[in-house]
Amino acid sequence: MKSDLAIQVEDVGKSYLIGHKRDHTSSNYRALRDELVSAPLRYAKHTFDAIRGKQLISGDEVEEFWALRGVSFDVREGERVGIIGRNGAGKSTLLKILSRITDPTTGRVTLKGRIASLLEVGTGFHMELSGRENIYVNGSILGMSRRDIQKRFDEIVEFANVEKFIDTPVKRYSSGMYLRLAFSVAAHLEPDILIVDEVLAVGDADFQKKCLGRMQSAGREGRTVLFVSHNMEAVSEICSRAILLRGGELTAQGPTSDVIETYLASRHSDDAVETYESTCGRFRLKRPYWISEAGSMVDGFRFGAPIKLRFEFDFQDPVPTINPGIRVVDMTGRTVFISHLADSEGFRAPDIYQGRVVLDTVFNLPQLAPGHYEVFFGVRDESEQTVVYAEHDLFLEITPPDSRKNGAGGVLWHTTSWSLNQ
Repeated sequence: MKSDLAIQVEDVGKSYLIGHKRDHTSSNYRALRDELVSAPLRYAKHTFDAIRGKQLISGDEVEEFWALRGVSFDVREGERVGIIGRNGAGKSTLLKILSRITDPTTGRVTLKGRIASLLEVGTGFHMELSGRENIYVNGSILGMSRRDIQKRFDEIVEFANVEKFIDTPVKRYSSGMYLRLAFSVAAHLEPDILIVDEVLAVGDADFQKKCLGRMQSAGREGRTVLFVSHNMEAVSEICSRAILLRGGELTAQGPTSDVIETYLASRHSDDAVETYESTCGRFRLKRPYWISEAGSMVDGFRFGAPIKLRFEFDFQDPVPTINPGIRVVDMTGRTVFISHLADSEGFRAPDIYQGRVVLDTVFNLPQLAPGHYEVFFGVRDESEQTVVYAEHDLFLEITPPDSRKNGAGGVLWHTTSWSLNQ
């Protein structure tokens, strides 16, 4: 391992065995005689596996699932590296291996220095202990002496803003207080490597800003930071380099802006080809996609242009009125626009949907700022009053009208005039 490397990951893979139950009968239940025969065999197998130290699997059929496969990368001391990818891409599995919570199935990980991990809110906290006691317990787990903890104690409490409740059991803390204290302990005990997984998913704006600042200062102080988040703006602000995981494999690494662009582009391409079936099974919905005025599929629109989204349905049976809807959010998670079919003016939906139906929605957001946006969409079955389909893998890109960059940022972008009198 080179002297300037803090983390070296070499051909790491992680596999799990997952079980599936076989459909023994055509009915929704199993006869008592079937259970009496299979139960002793199942318990005997579990006992034998436990003696041999094998993973215990429930189910009649076993499948090997690779959460990670062939992942290799290096992180230098003092680097701030973002790890991005879809849910299920293997990000959390990788962090658990780096945090020594679980061992890799293949490959090797080499770490240099003391590690502090914040993979879940309050990991390692004891609910019956007070905030004060948990600070000392977590500090000891991280390898700090009592003197070192005492030296940083006031700073930890001040950052978490829990002075009034420091001697209260943490089980009585709100989720926000719990998060603040957990992050503060991990960040202030001066680890050589700080691993953070989606800590910004909870907490108010002020605390999120403090977290960002703390991780940035950790890098400036020479500490290594690994940061997992779905918030691309936060990753861009904190990290100089990023790693993209997809299906358990490393598909891109390099400057943060380049990797994020690759990630968003891959999401666009996926949106165009996948087809999903509703939970009620009565119709199929192709993932909605953006189209230009000419009718071709696009990834985004120029600033100020009308935005058009197309839904394609295949109704295998006659279906009563449905109500598709979308919610557009920016990369910080702020909702900027919501629309439903039932809210549109002058549009009368048919009482019954049949066969192939193409539904277009056009909305004008003339001042929506250039940038990347995520779109949550769903289809409500009005006859059953349930949402039968929902996903959030659709992205929208608004590009500037020209090469100008001034004024970009926020949610709205528009031309203003200034005057100066002296």
